[in-house]
Amino acid sequence: MGWYEDQVLPRIIEKTCGMEAMNKLRVAACEPLTGSVIEIGFGSGFNAPLYPDGVTSVTAIEPSDVAWQRAATRVSAAAAPITRAGLDGQRLDFPDNTFDSALSTFTLCTIPDLPAALAELRRVVNPGGTFAFFEHGSAPDAKVQRWQRRLEPIQKRVGGGCHLTRNVREVVTAAGWEIVGADSFYAKGPKTLGAFTMGYARNP
Repeated sequence: MGWYEDQVLPRIIEKTCGMEAMNKLRVAACEPLTGSVIEIGFGSGFNAPLYPDGVTSVTAIEPSDVAWQRAATRVSAAAAPITRAGLDGQRLDFPDNTFDSALSTFTLCTIPDLPAALAELRRVVNPGGTFAFFEHGSAPDAKVQRWQRRLEPIQKRVGGGCHLTRNVREVVTAAGWEIVGADSFYAKGPKTLGAFTMGYARNP
């Protein structure tokens, strides 16, 4: 990992994904979580104050030391205990059926081998368990999709491998999760970056 990815990018992501206007959406994304939770792409911990009361513990998967350090205040103030216990969502060092729920916010766009990561989540989440997600990705409109395809090579370079064109519903379903509910919408700002999908799925 180079200096930009190691030191600069986590701070950029903290600014862009940590806007206060996102809090209401993050609360809604976290609502289905219960029991023991594994959160991939924990980042700077913006979800930490927002977990619902039914969450008993959180295991954070976060590759960036800088992001984890910057999450310290939020982690210490969270109602549920939070432990960093992994760096790579594609390889989770836990036994099968370890967690009740999983969470991903603004993470699925950057994981190199996304099918592997979603399969690993299915393996470590209990049958019947929940996977909650709040992600940006492919827009519902063909015109915006064309711009996303044009801009994606640049976005991947400056955004640490961030893709603009991943269809969240499709990749989650293809990994074997059963989507219970999902909503796609545009956030305020450029549509190429603000095409969001929020929802949750069940591990069959």
